[in-house]
Amino acid sequence: MSRIFSKITSSVQQLYQRAEDLIEEERDFSVSQNLLNATFKKYVTDNVDLLKDLHADVYDDWLRLYATVDVVGIYAALSVDLKLVQMEFNKETQLVVFEQISKTQVIEARFDKMYKKLGANFALFVFQKVLDKDPLGPILQHYNIVQVKHGLLYLDLNRWLGDIESVMRTLRKVHINHGILKETELVLLANVNLDGIFNRDKQDNIFDDLELDDDGKTTISPIKD
Repeated sequence: MSRIFSKITSSVQQLYQRAEDLIEEERDFSVSQNLLNATFKKYVTDNVDLLKDLHADVYDDWLRLYATVDVVGIYAALSVDLKLVQMEFNKETQLVVFEQISKTQVIEARFDKMYKKLGANFALFVFQKVLDKDPLGPILQHYNIVQVKHGLLYLDLNRWLGDIESVMRTLRKVHINHGILKETELVLLANVNLDGIFNRDKQDNIFDDLELDDDGKTTISPIKD
C-alpha cells in the first residue's frame, strides 16, 4: 500500500507545482496489477496467518481473486470472481467493498484427516446445493477478515493501515473516492485536499511522506487462525 500511495504522491507533486489547477478537481491514478498484488502480499497475506497466497487477475470491471489457505489441517487453493462496488480511502475510512459474482471454485484441496475432507465436502454441498449460497463470505467473516452485509463483502483495512503514519499523512492530503477495474490495472479516482497541503506544518514535506520500504517503526497486528 505504501508503494501505491507513493505513486499517487509522485503524481500529486506535478499537480502541486501548478496549484491553480487543483481546485477540487477529481484526478485518476493508475495502479498496475503487479503493484496491486504486491500490496495484497504485504498488507494482507503477510498479516493473516491462514493465508499463504492472495493475488488477483484484473479485467474490465471485475477481477478473479486467487487465495491459498492452510488452516486446521486443511490446505486449499480457491478462486472467486468479484466486482468492485466501493473503494474509499481518507483519514477516517479505508474501506473496500466487493460483490461476489461467481461461486467459489476449489482448485486444489488437501486434508490431514479423512473426516475433515468429508466434512468440508458436505459443508460445500449444503451451502451451494441446498442453501443456494456460497461459503466464502461466512468463512471470511468467521476469521474476521471481512464483514458480510446485504450480500456484499466489506474489507476494512483501517486495522492494518490506521497506525502507519506515512499512509495517514498521505490520506490527509489525497482522498481516494473510488476505484475502477480495467484490464491489468486499477484506476483510482481521487481529490487533492488543498487544506491538507497548504495548512501542513512547515517541517512536513508532502513529497517525503511515503517511502517504498517500511522505516522499521511500522507495526501491523496479524490475524491469527
